[in-house]
Amino acid sequence: MNERVPRELLFGNPEKASPKISPNGKLWAYLAPDEGVLNIWVGPEGGPAKPLTRDRGRGIRVFLWAEDERSILYLQDLNGDENWHLYQADLETSVARDLTPYPGVQAQIVATEPGFPDEILVALNDRDPKLHDVWRLNLKTGERALEATNPGDAIGWLPDRDFKIGLHKAAAPDGGTILRVRDGAGWRDFLTCGPDDQLGAHGFSPDGQNIYIESSVDRDTTALFEAPLAGGPGKIIAEHPESDLGAVLLHPRDHAVEAAAFELDRRAWRVLDPKLEADFAALSALDGDVSIVSRDDADAVWYVLVDRPDRSPAFLRWDRLKRAASPLFAARPRLAPYTLAPMTPVQYAARDGLTVRGYLTTPNGAAAEKLPLVVLVHGGPWVRDRWGFHPEAQWLASLGCAALQLNYRGSSGFGKRHLHAGDREWGAKMQDDLTDGVRWAVARGIADPARVAIYGGSYGGYAALAGAAFTPGVYRCAIDVVGPSNLVTLIKSIPPYWEPMKRVFDLRVGSIEREEEFLKSRSPLFHVDKIDIPLLIAQGAHDPRVKQAEAEQIVAALRAKGKPVAYLLYPDEGHGFAKPSNRLDFYAKAEAFLAEHLSLAPAIVE
Repeated sequence: MNERVPRELLFGNPEKASPKISPNGKLWAYLAPDEGVLNIWVGPEGGPAKPLTRDRGRGIRVFLWAEDERSILYLQDLNGDENWHLYQADLETSVARDLTPYPGVQAQIVATEPGFPDEILVALNDRDPKLHDVWRLNLKTGERALEATNPGDAIGWLPDRDFKIGLHKAAAPDGGTILRVRDGAGWRDFLTCGPDDQLGAHGFSPDGQNIYIESSVDRDTTALFEAPLAGGPGKIIAEHPESDLGAVLLHPRDHAVEAAAFELDRRAWRVLDPKLEADFAALSALDGDVSIVSRDDADAVWYVLVDRPDRSPAFLRWDRLKRAASPLFAARPRLAPYTLAPMTPVQYAARDGLTVRGYLTTPNGAAAEKLPLVVLVHGGPWVRDRWGFHPEAQWLASLGCAALQLNYRGSSGFGKRHLHAGDREWGAKMQDDLTDGVRWAVARGIADPARVAIYGGSYGGYAALAGAAFTPGVYRCAIDVVGPSNLVTLIKSIPPYWEPMKRVFDLRVGSIEREEEFLKSRSPLFHVDKIDIPLLIAQGAHDPRVKQAEAEQIVAALRAKGKPVAYLLYPDEGHGFAKPSNRLDFYAKAEAFLAEHLSLAPAIVE
């Protein structure tokens, strides 16, 4: 009999998470619950810590050390509205002050720099909700000075070796990308690409003469290049024929490129600096995929995440001088007594021949035969699923289900042909890839065709609704979390700061100005007559990306037709559920829903 994993162990707060060593290596900080809410804890490096912050709302998730090492900086919004404020918490007094106390304004951390310990570069959209300008904030006085004004199309910023904004990424009118570098008092176009290519910047070289960029121009996958600032051809530093460039590791002080990751089925590192070869050789022997999550400025100590599907994510301390690893903590140590499920990379050919890669998680100890199947669709859609610990996949496996996570066309990471095969294919070929995944699982005897569900959040929620509306007979039930039901109202209501990227939506989804009927044809809201399976729809009231109306209009349409739909509205949430109480409430109801419609064992009351 399959062992049930308590939902609280998967979806409650982690016991500890996100360790960060201080720049001088003397202190460390991490996230941990304080009175049930994730807060920042600080203490001597590797030793006992105590809470620094006292958040009592949604909890803190994004933080970093100030370079002065007298404070910690963190971001927080209000009930999921994504108007992030930047806070500074003093290490001695624990007093936190709001450095960007502007209602309705979103702060984005741009950079800190060891040579400028009292300053931070922050992007704010207080001048124009659509555009972020960059400000230099003084951490002692709280005063700010304008560093760079957005020319009207900038969507990302990069400081140079003097800690001034030396480059910005802009959204071109045709949907392509422009990299501009500072040229005296103005800007000049450095590199450009059309809408079918990817282009980005990772940093300036130590001598300031080159820029590390990633690009897919004249190739399918993105590669890491070193491009001369003065112009001329760039030099390829790292590439992979089937995988886009993933993480790039830069030295914490001189910012020289040291390693690059590529991820086809599993993460693999390409070491570029010979001084790190022994480190990565040792880390590659660890039992899981590794990521470097924090380093001190002396580069003597690394905090490393070791991730694998069948156990809690774990963090260790890597001493580079001794070439020795020691454990820091497991994020969810209470999972240790449970035997978690394996995750296997899979691939199949879609009906038009496109290769689709993904991951199959099946119940531990059970034969992968005639199982109830849940197609677990990632959001984005221009992101990807990865191998590693996935709470929802483990939850489904513990219920006796197989979980199938697919990097359907339109997912990123597999080259531009795979990405753009999803252009204008929402609800069409992108949905066919999911259907073909179900057929693949059924043909191999893994899935029971009479007990298949589709479930996802954001774009995955849309796919769940589209699966119900556009592919009758495939799914027995569907769960949509913060997913759009009407592409017309979705695009009309995007946050103002997404406006520079609207051309990407025009090309990859459809033009609201010219193609409203086309967008309606791909919107589940206008096809509720075809829906004949039960739905569970969950929504956050403060979601700025997929508004509450996206859920409520299709719920109303379904109920008007007498269609079975359950609706959950969380009044203190946004685009996803941050509060453990809300997460646990949702997953309890989702478990009962799946148990009823996939003929599973009854949901457990926790």
